[in-house]
Amino acid sequence: MSDEIVQVDGLTKRFGEVVAVNSLSFNARKGEILGLVGPDGAGKTTALRILAGVLPADAGAVLITGQDVVRQPEVIKSRISYMPQQFGLYEDLTVAENIRFYADIFEVSRTVRQQREDQLLEASGMSRFRDRLAAQLSGGMKRKLGIACALIHTPQLLLLDEPTTGVDPVSRRELWSILYSLVFEGVTVLVSTAYLDEAERCHRLLLMHQGRRLFFGTPDELKNMLPGAVLSISSPDPQALQTAVTGEQGVLSATAMGDVLHVVVDDPDRRLAQLRAKFEHAGAPFGEPRRIPASVEDVFVYVISQQETEQGS
Repeated sequence: MSDEIVQVDGLTKRFGEVVAVNSLSFNARKGEILGLVGPDGAGKTTALRILAGVLPADAGAVLITGQDVVRQPEVIKSRISYMPQQFGLYEDLTVAENIRFYADIFEVSRTVRQQREDQLLEASGMSRFRDRLAAQLSGGMKRKLGIACALIHTPQLLLLDEPTTGVDPVSRRELWSILYSLVFEGVTVLVSTAYLDEAERCHRLLLMHQGRRLFFGTPDELKNMLPGAVLSISSPDPQALQTAVTGEQGVLSATAMGDVLHVVVDDPDRRLAQLRAKFEHAGAPFGEPRRIPASVEDVFVYVISQQETEQGS
């Protein structure tokens, strides 16, 4: 039996003249976290909604545990859970009442529900908030409650649309800890994220741009796509340095990150003098450029900028 829980082939979805998802193909295996990454409008949410059976596809095939979602979306409802960005918690119900409500929707027996409720609240660190109204929870706690509600019926596939957006760093870490525990149980997780540091935590990544697949593989395989090297330059005004070198020969991309500028160059030894001259001309102070390992964010910025350059030419 194949360990592929999700098989997507040629998935396409249009909204009028806009092609939101364009001939998208990928798979997801049992017990892995697959990250959907891409800029706003890349098609991540649309793809997840089709997999959840919420939106119909215009073309292509989607199989979940071997069942055709496009033709029979109702068949796989008991095997998946979908948590959109605005998950439907009932704020006038308590934490426990929200979980029980979703248990009733999925026809979970009372005995199983009680056991799962205890497990999920313990795993999310929310046991002591069992009787608190959902309206009184922090943003991070609401996300954790949403995941608990989505898992009450023990799905094989969990679809999460940017679950950590607007959540504090501690809650983000706790949410990812929950996802890792699910993987240990054999659950497959598809998660879209706006945080590229989170992409490093996924087993594989699907990089999307304007509805198309640009890359599909592990974070390390994505990093290996980057030609040349990444140089890190500290400065109180990295934006000025970015402007100075953008478009220069040999500069593949330049990204300001806090008080640091990351520059992807084709040949670091050859370009160092060229960069220093440009920085000095910009008049902003800067530290000595140093070579660093590429991050997912570095490669992401490079790949997207290359796409936009090709489309504009």
